[in-house]
Amino acid sequence: MIRPTLRQLEYAVAVADHRSFHEAAAACAVSQPGLSVQLRELETQLGVQLFERDRRRVLITRAGEAVVARARAILLATDEMIDAVRVLARPLAGKLRLGVIPTVAPYLLPEVLPLVRKQHPELRLLLREDHTARLLAMLELGELDLLLLALEAPLGGAETLPLFRDPFVVAMARSHVLAKKPILSQRDVAAADVLLLEDGHCLRDQALEVCRRVGAAEAEEFRAGSLATLIQMVIGGMGITLLPALALELETRRERSLAVSRFKRPVPFRTIGLAWRRTSPRGEEFRKLAESLVPKRFAGAGAMP
Repeated sequence: MIRPTLRQLEYAVAVADHRSFHEAAAACAVSQPGLSVQLRELETQLGVQLFERDRRRVLITRAGEAVVARARAILLATDEMIDAVRVLARPLAGKLRLGVIPTVAPYLLPEVLPLVRKQHPELRLLLREDHTARLLAMLELGELDLLLLALEAPLGGAETLPLFRDPFVVAMARSHVLAKKPILSQRDVAAADVLLLEDGHCLRDQALEVCRRVGAAEAEEFRAGSLATLIQMVIGGMGITLLPALALELETRRERSLAVSRFKRPVPFRTIGLAWRRTSPRGEEFRKLAESLVPKRFAGAGAMP
């Protein structure tokens, strides 16, 4: 039996992703006739039709779905084999596709990236900011190599490495009745309306868990799409919010009208860390990179053992 080539599998995946032979050919840097010939040969070799074609659209057949799913796995395994060999020769060099959640990226990356560049000058970071679920999907498909996120989120079977603990604080307008108390008890927070991020942010789920523990209720009339919007609503007097300490320095510098109080012990926190595919050969690389990703302000009590 003649085995399909990696190029044929790559073309099949591209057509499935783009639902267009023209766009798939452009993405693969090949002519459309050349791509079509390779896919017809693949269909002949397998004895099945992978795609339904007409002038308006391209549909993937049931057989095509099965072939494309396995083709993705084969291409990913091939990439990992290449990475394994490259790592042996030059660790932490070349391209690394890093996914970061929105409640970490703007607060951590500006602080740690200069150190990463200094310590690993041959490393080229390609950054993608998105919600946890979408980052995990891209990691599984091999579109990302490594994630920087909160480890309390459901991460499936990913390998993880904790970096530091990011404690929650309570943020409110300076005119709020709680603003005069630098340390708050669970009873204090339970009596206030708590504003949270919208669905899709893992920080929302973590903040909801804190609210559940302290007996606080979410203010249901508003949900924010970002921490910046959330803070503006808090300053406007709509309620209080739970803010990760990682964001505190930037947000309090930008907003002088924001007051911050801390929780009594035990202080609730989220765990910031790395996640990658268990099949990735770059685990030791990622563990070494982790040393550069802990900000100085969390290197003491907040650092993970």
